[in-house]
Amino acid sequence: MNSLIARRGLLDDFFKDVSPAFYVKPLHGDALPAQIRVDVKETPQAYTLEAEVPGVAKEDIHVNVEGNVVTLRAEVKQQDRQTDGEKLLRSERYYGSVSRSFQMPTDIDNSAAKARYDNGVLQLVLPKKSASVAQRLTIE
Repeated sequence: MNSLIARRGLLDDFFKDVSPAFYVKPLHGDALPAQIRVDVKETPQAYTLEAEVPGVAKEDIHVNVEGNVVTLRAEVKQQDRQTDGEKLLRSERYYGSVSRSFQMPTDIDNSAAKARYDNGVLQLVLPKKSASVAQRLTIE
């Protein structure tokens, strides 16, 4: 399950076993998870995509729709806020950027697409572009 590279030294496990309360290793945050987890549903009119992007500000989420390709990108900036007399012992918060692209079976109608972000879940409603109706041409 853990696809992230562990940041541990040779004696880390030993010291954790000997005195776990004493041994608190200073650590900066890890990189964001490798992928944005999504659910994609389809109705006859549209696709609905729900993506988990917890801890990301709405302004740092970017959605791009081009034809039938949907690209999600999220970025979390590392913010070290320390005051005088305060020492950071451990930080496990994520930082960095991650993106993911999907190719839908049909083109998306960009003008009617909607996005909503609530409680760490981005929901996209991507209406399908109406198929062009075949038209018979009159031969002159």
